[in-house]
Amino acid sequence: MSPAQWGALLILNIAGAASPGPDILLITRTAIRSRRHAVATVLGIQVGVLFWCTLTVLGFAALLTAFPAILGFLQLIGGAWLVWMGYGMVSGGLSERKSPPADLEEAQARLGRLRHAFLHGLTTNLSNPKIVLFLSALIAPLLPASPSVWLAIGVVAMLSISSVILQLGMALLVSTPAMRQKLLRAGPWIDVISGVFFLVAGLVLVWNGMEDLQR
Repeated sequence: MSPAQWGALLILNIAGAASPGPDILLITRTAIRSRRHAVATVLGIQVGVLFWCTLTVLGFAALLTAFPAILGFLQLIGGAWLVWMGYGMVSGGLSERKSPPADLEEAQARLGRLRHAFLHGLTTNLSNPKIVLFLSALIAPLLPASPSVWLAIGVVAMLSISSVILQLGMALLVSTPAMRQKLLRAGPWIDVISGVFFLVAGLVLVWNGMEDLQR
């Protein structure tokens, strides 16, 4: 791969990682309440990113294309998880409107353990297997027909590292004390809006999964 191809891949990956979606919404709503939990969420998401990038480079997209039932099954599971997450966010946001946290420390305490934030990030990212098809469309035109092991490792590393730097930077920016103080009151509404987004995204995945299973 030429330097220009590496640069194009980097820019496209950063644009994709920064685009609004479940990952970004989850990071934002968590960062409003706690920097540590936001970082744990980002790390969970990035484990998922590393998993999908590795499968893409190994040619998993071809398997999903050849056997749409596999993609359909994975979308059903992922969609159901997003629906469940969305329901929890909406109900939690509405409840928090009635009894908002008194301060930033209480807001952080309500998030629970760091491992829960990590798992939420991981499972949210893993909920959409179509990321493999997106990454394949992104990577395939730039990779040779039979990439070497080191080239494959380099591509996966660059995609993962650029994504984690972007999302960590976002989490650290939103989770500054000044930003958290300003956005804390809006936290319940952010939860409700995020929850509605998760519900819609989950239902779309479930619908697409059912269509793929019927092929």
